[in-house]
Amino acid sequence: MRRPYVPTAAIRNFFRLEASGGIVLMFTALAAMIVANSAWSGHYDALLDLTFAVTLGGVGLEKPLVLWINDGLMAIFFLLVGMELKREILEGHLSTLRQATLPAFAAVGGMLVPALCYAVLNLGDPAAMKGWAIPTATDIAFALGILALLGPRVPAALKAFLLSIAIFDDLGAILVIALFYTADLSLFSLVFAALAIAGLAVLNRSGVTRPAAYFLLGIPLWVALLKSGVHATLAGVVLAMFIPLRQPEGQSGHGLLYHLEHALHPWVAFLVLPVFAFANAGVTLANVQVADMLHSVPVGIIIGLFVGKQIGILGMSWLAVRLGMAERPVGVSWLQIYGVSMICGVGFTMSLFIASLAFEQGGGAVYLGLERLGILVGSLISGAAGYLVLRKALAPEPETA
Repeated sequence: MRRPYVPTAAIRNFFRLEASGGIVLMFTALAAMIVANSAWSGHYDALLDLTFAVTLGGVGLEKPLVLWINDGLMAIFFLLVGMELKREILEGHLSTLRQATLPAFAAVGGMLVPALCYAVLNLGDPAAMKGWAIPTATDIAFALGILALLGPRVPAALKAFLLSIAIFDDLGAILVIALFYTADLSLFSLVFAALAIAGLAVLNRSGVTRPAAYFLLGIPLWVALLKSGVHATLAGVVLAMFIPLRQPEGQSGHGLLYHLEHALHPWVAFLVLPVFAFANAGVTLANVQVADMLHSVPVGIIIGLFVGKQIGILGMSWLAVRLGMAERPVGVSWLQIYGVSMICGVGFTMSLFIASLAFEQGGGAVYLGLERLGILVGSLISGAAGYLVLRKALAPEPETA
């Protein structure tokens, strides 16, 4: 009889790795800002615009470096997100309805209210409205990095609550990208992608556990989705859904998904996301005026991340508990949940990614730079406020004489 997988050690390692990765992200984003506003800014822009081509028999891809990073390197990030999502739903914190209800409610509120805040401020401007999903995202690496600054006082249940919200948030972001940020579709490329997916399904059903077999189909799937109009990074999520979680019957140990997830974590935390941050966080402040910061696009993002996130997450969590549909985690106070709801306003990585889809690839180039300012300011305010609230919420009670 197979012993059930207990994710406690894996979750502990996840928190430790993501927290340190979040700290690296902070320094990388700061480095991008410094370089973009220094004498090296021209070299920074030239590097990102440098064109690379991969050809085979006269057919190939040619893109500037920034798009290789956003479309290609980030597919690895989405592969990791997809594997974490699959594991948590099947065997982890989201494997039962009771465990999943509270973070699901919180995540829905944490996406709907920020989107509403942004939309209200940008109604009447079709180009600006393309960015409605920017403040809906949560950056789990940054969020856990902030929790790490608070030390061992943070209850494990509160960390699990934050992780669960972030997983639902990532799922929501995946759906948003697939449904709302898809260009004109190519039927031929979609058929080719469908054939690759069918091949992955055959590998999964046949009990194949060699990672090379899945990646040999995953790469053509990425190319097909890139050419189809569906965003190529979704290939990582699709590939993750077919990677086996458990070993074939009669074999002991963890499945391929578990090993791949742990092998990819360091690469994503310390290479993929820092490179993405460096390529996308460089905002030139030389020509920024007060009027720019008061524009509805950055203001909508800031209010969505800072105000919308905390209202949506705390409000929907309270509603779920009040209606008896969920229970507050044992040992977690409402003030601690409020602090977490603020930290979830750190959008950064996924917000920058959605912003690139909304304005760089989807039109609205006039807002380029403004949306990054909104993301950076909104994330900074949310992270600092959440840290201060949690620091107070987790402070030991004074001893009475």
